Amino acid sequence: MQEFNYHSHTYRCGHADLDMKDEDYIQDYIKMGFKRMAFTDHCPEKNEIDKRNNMRMKYSQRKEYLETIQALKEKYAGQIEIQSGYEIEYLPGEEQNLKELKEETDKLILGQHFVYDDNQKLKIHGKDEFSDKELLRYAEYIEQAMKLNLPDIIAHPDFYMLKRKEFGEIEAKVAHHICKAAETYGVPLEINLNHIFKYTYYENTKLNSKPIEEQRKNLDKVAYPCKEFWKIASQYDIHVLYGIDAHHRGQILVFNELVELANEVIGKDIIKRLNFIDLK
Repeated sequence: MQEFNYHSHTYRCGHADLDMKDEDYIQDYIKMGFKRMAFTDHCPEKNEIDKRNNMRMKYSQRKEYLETIQALKEKYAGQIEIQSGYEIEYLPGEEQNLKELKEETDKLILGQHFVYDDNQKLKIHGKDEFSDKELLRYAEYIEQAMKLNLPDIIAHPDFYMLKRKEFGEIEAKVAHHICKAAETYGVPLEINLNHIFKYTYYENTKLNSKPIEEQRKNLDKVAYPCKEFWKIASQYDIHVLYGIDAHHRGQILVFNELVELANEVIGKDIIKRLNFIDLK
């Protein structure tokens, strides 16, 4: 079992369980035998760009967030290593603000959810349809963030498949672009487990305890992890890890089952060719 997870959110983002305290996550990680975890909540924006409600903490919450994590580090020292961090998006013009977030935390993960279109309008993937040109720009933004040494991990690099009906030439080009950049700059890619969780153990926003055989029946609804993306990734000299992307009560406790389901989606032959990182 992977003994670490660097992708955990908190109630501050507004779309995680509002009654789940930061300490509740820690206790679940300890219960599961994890040795290290990072809080990487959706980053606050110094310049408010993403104006959606309940998508990220406010900039004014930043200090309290980091102080809470520091207190938990001290309280649970010797039981689990706790790191502070953010899940960021790269946008041109925000480089200095992102560097400031990096300087005050242990870890940044890049979960690219949006790009600018040709008119400098923010296009949000999952809400807006990306043109092929914008999808290629998505890959360029991810590469630029790596070039600037901003992210320690690329979260859900295949997230772009959320609104794509098939994996064709453009989708493959994006995958090669991201994987080549990850190889060049030495940044690991995350196999994200959250979309699987939402269609299995958290179907219809309610936690269930159905056996894994029942959960498998919904895997055809999962957009990522995307088998074709990870087949391409297996051709590159890159490192890979699993990310729980924890938002909800009970999510950490089914980590092993989610990994098993992700491996089935991707294909065990591909999984064997991926280079998984160890706890260091």
